Amino acid sequence: MNNLERAAILLMSMGEKDAAEVLKQMGPKEVQRVGTAMSALKSVSQDTVSGVLNQFLTECGAQSGLGIGAESYIRNMLTEALGEERARSFLDRILLGNSGAGINSLKWMDPRSVADVIKMEHPQIQAVVLSYLEPDQSAGILAQFPEKVRLEIMMRIASLESVQPEALKELNEILEKQFSGKGSNPSTTIGGTKTAAEIMNHLDNAVEQELMESIKGLDEDLGNQIQDLMFVFDNLREVDDRGIQALLREVSSEVLILALKGADDFLKEKFFGNMSKRAAELLRDDLEAKGPVRIVEVEAAQKEILVVARRMADAGEIQLSGGSEAMI
Repeated sequence: MNNLERAAILLMSMGEKDAAEVLKQMGPKEVQRVGTAMSALKSVSQDTVSGVLNQFLTECGAQSGLGIGAESYIRNMLTEALGEERARSFLDRILLGNSGAGINSLKWMDPRSVADVIKMEHPQIQAVVLSYLEPDQSAGILAQFPEKVRLEIMMRIASLESVQPEALKELNEILEKQFSGKGSNPSTTIGGTKTAAEIMNHLDNAVEQELMESIKGLDEDLGNQIQDLMFVFDNLREVDDRGIQALLREVSSEVLILALKGADDFLKEKFFGNMSKRAAELLRDDLEAKGPVRIVEVEAAQKEILVVARRMADAGEIQLSGGSEAMI
């Protein structure tokens, strides 16, 4: 079992009220992932439940209960682990997220609703909002706007480097919530070509290609910078064997079959080579038996795997390379 399945079993064994209290502490994406895993549970043996509970109790027993809340400690720790630039970006988001219910409330809304909230605002404010949300949600929001507006917002996201307190104040007024970093911070790191690339990665291929052509039409160098940071399915060939094996544990066979229908022989063999002989044979048979599938289904499956790969890279579980190097 992977961690998600263990979490699902643990929550199912806690009772509705206690499980609900745990879910309240999670973000929308975590709730969705855990909820999906819980709904997928069928018959779970008592031995399995006991094993999950024992492991959880063992891990809890090993904790000291010491809470780390000092900003300086967190800053030094992140700087040591990630480098000064990435640490500053992470810390800004952590502190802002902790102090702002406004932006967090948007995370729970569907893309169309968020688009309705910000559609009459200045494109710069729209760019700030999309830069703070998760890339897949921002992609969904961006898709709600006309092509010309999408282009302007994306150009602004790619050009963002920091947000002044005045901009945060304007954002506060939009969301009708109080959220800002500490007054001692002159600005907050936000946006940039990395954020633009992450959002582009989550757009439908047709929209992505159209938008990229428009960006290059306005600023070819900027378009190339964004494109270099984008991570596509073919980049998985650069992931090492241990990373592919870890990725396989998090991806369902149905999604993998669809994704590999659009992969070249090299990438297929890379996945086959990191499975047991029996599993590889079964996957080959399933691929052949699948027959023709629509391109849109293949692209959707590949994007789903890429989302998992980026999440695992952010957690330090795998190492992406190639074009995604600046994204991990």
